[in-house]
Amino acid sequence: MKTAVRVLRDTYLDSVRQLLGARAMGRAAGVEWATAVMATPANLDSLRQEGFEIPQASPYDLVLAVRADDPQAAFAQGEQAMFGAPEGGGPVEEDPRCLDEALRRRPGTSIAVISVPGDYAALEAHKALSRDLDVLLFSDNVGLADEIALKEHAIRRGRLLMGPGAGTAMLAGVGLGFANVVRPGPVGVVAAAGTGAQEVMCLLDRAGVGLSQVIGVGGRDLTRAVGGRMAAHAVRMLDDDPATELILLVSKPPDEQVARRVVAAARRTPVVAVLVGVAGSTLEGGVVEALELLGRPVPSFDRCHGPSVGEAVARLAPARTTVRGLFSGGTLCYEALVLLSGALGPVWSNTPIDARYRLPAPPRSHVCLDLGEEDYTRGRPHPMIDPEARAELLRQSGPEVAVVLLDVVLGLGAHPDPAGILAPELAGLDGPQPVAYVLGTEQDPQGYQDQVRKLAEAGCVVTATAARAALTAAAIATRKAAS
Repeated sequence: MKTAVRVLRDTYLDSVRQLLGARAMGRAAGVEWATAVMATPANLDSLRQEGFEIPQASPYDLVLAVRADDPQAAFAQGEQAMFGAPEGGGPVEEDPRCLDEALRRRPGTSIAVISVPGDYAALEAHKALSRDLDVLLFSDNVGLADEIALKEHAIRRGRLLMGPGAGTAMLAGVGLGFANVVRPGPVGVVAAAGTGAQEVMCLLDRAGVGLSQVIGVGGRDLTRAVGGRMAAHAVRMLDDDPATELILLVSKPPDEQVARRVVAAARRTPVVAVLVGVAGSTLEGGVVEALELLGRPVPSFDRCHGPSVGEAVARLAPARTTVRGLFSGGTLCYEALVLLSGALGPVWSNTPIDARYRLPAPPRSHVCLDLGEEDYTRGRPHPMIDPEARAELLRQSGPEVAVVLLDVVLGLGAHPDPAGILAPELAGLDGPQPVAYVLGTEQDPQGYQDQVRKLAEAGCVVTATAARAALTAAAIATRKAAS
């Protein structure tokens, strides 16, 4: 078995195409381990920890690394997947090398999606704003001062600066990033929480109510430092939109004064503030309040698929009393931490509510992991794109675990069949009861009902909302602990 590295200079690929290359190399004969990543310092450090010797490289370089009997054959297979001719043949169009070249090719462009290393993201976003484009800034690790300057720049030009770290938006019916396919309708969403925005989108759609716009503003926007600059700007824009009858403001706990200013930015349109973890607020509860204000029927969220809670409790061994959450959505992980802590006591996490409960956890503790955080995505794609990371962690459930709790996020940009990857692993669990929530709609490419069916057939309890999944997990663990 040999280790080998190939560096492709000045070659930037997004994480989806990196994943295609990594999977293709992994399928080659005699390959034990393979990856394709941009040569950021964090990714290079991860490769060194895997035992690879890395030549000098810049963040604009693409690095292929394999442990295989024939590394060159694996590299060839990976490059074919990433750079080969499209289906049906024909020439491959070379990617534009700069923003101006991209705009020359598509002069009607109105929005730029920026996903480059954080050190370079602010400059690229300023360039896009200067050309009167709205910006979805997917990149993380953008400094606070840069974020404030970018948002001030956008507001002066009457544009949106969504981010940094904004992964979800829907403008004029077009989904951006990790968005779900939803019907048009009267509700506009302003969100400082990516999967929080997706959850309310999907629950509204399943209730028969559509969306006008979904504007992600980045997780720091409602802090005192940023002051809700973009959230207030987005609320004012939706307030002036005749298609928007109600605004949902979605966030983890914000600065209280900032939140009040943002809500007050709307003059004619009612605003429902869904502040996860504040005074018992949940994403489901915010959707219910919105439906009631609109005079629309509120569906029942009680229905579960798969085994009942009683059946799950009956089959657990007495020693199994803890909950282990494996989340791809950061907001869904946070909501679960709030609900589980209220029902079970301290829950440990890599993103804890209380810093006292930051990992590592003591034995026999409840644990929830946000697998979209950098400590789990360094050197590999986000778990919404590649479910394999969770498949590996599922195999590590210890003898004390009563419930494995997880979210399965569908939509644009997500894996084409996450339940198909996870279901065999869940069916093979020896001991814990899996509880899952599927975030999606029937119009999503993966198909909501099909994903629910696969998980239920694998023995999962599948709930109708993310909050219900956390509460169901707590009920199973609590009843088992008390029995």
